Amino acid sequence: MLEGLLGLIHLVLIIWAVINILGSGASTLAKVLWTLFVVIFPLVGFIVWFFVGPKN
Repeated sequence: MLEGLLGLIHLVLIIWAVINILGSGASTLAKVLWTLFVVIFPLVGFIVWFFVGPKN
């Protein structure tokens, strides 16, 4: 049960990150690269994006 809850929280955070990336003022190429990074490397990608990714 706990694993499912943690997985759901992780999925919500990744979706939130992708929505924020696509809504940022970054170039299209940067948006694509950040989105791929967050999707391919979910945990590390999310943490790196959170601290150094494109801001609104």
